[in-house]
Amino acid sequence: MDRNQKSEVVTTLNATFADLGVVVVTRNLGMTVAQSTILRQKMREAGASYKVTKNKLAKIALKDTQYETISSMLTGPVALATSADPVAAAKVVIDFAKTNDKLEIVGGAMGGVLLDAEGVKALASMPSLDELRAKIIGLIQAPATKLATVIQTPASQLARVFNAYAEKEAA
Repeated sequence: MDRNQKSEVVTTLNATFADLGVVVVTRNLGMTVAQSTILRQKMREAGASYKVTKNKLAKIALKDTQYETISSMLTGPVALATSADPVAAAKVVIDFAKTNDKLEIVGGAMGGVLLDAEGVKALASMPSLDELRAKIIGLIQAPATKLATVIQTPASQLARVFNAYAEKEAA
C-alpha cells in the first residue's frame, strides 16, 4: 500500500467516524474467510459494517474524533464493527460471538463513552432504533384506534335499530 492509498484510507475512516453511533472493537482469533464473510453479510443486513484495517492507520483516523478513546484497544488482529444505529453493530457481533469462539469482543465506544466487553453486551441487549420507533408508533396509534372504535359503535348500533324497524315494517 503506497502513501496515497494510506492517506485515502485514513480520510475515509475519519469521515466514517463522524457519522457513527457505535464502534465495537473485535479480535480475530483465527476466523476463516467463510466465517468473516458470513459476519460481514449479517452486518450489512443489520445496516452495519465490519472492517479490518491496519491499527496504525485506524489510530491516525481516530485522532480528533469522539472515538479517539478506543485507540488503546487497537492492538493485535482487530477489526471494527460500526453502525449509525447505536445497537445494530453490537447486536450482530454479540450474536455471532455466541456461535463462534474465534471472535472476541474487546470493547468499543458509543460517542465519547468508552465501553468494555460487558458494556457492549449490555448495549446489545437494548432494543434497536427501529424497534423503539415501532413501539412509539404503536403507542401513538393505540388511542386513535380506540377513539375510532368508540365513535363508530353508536353509529353501528343506530344502523341496526333502523334495520330492525325496516324489517318489522316490511313484514
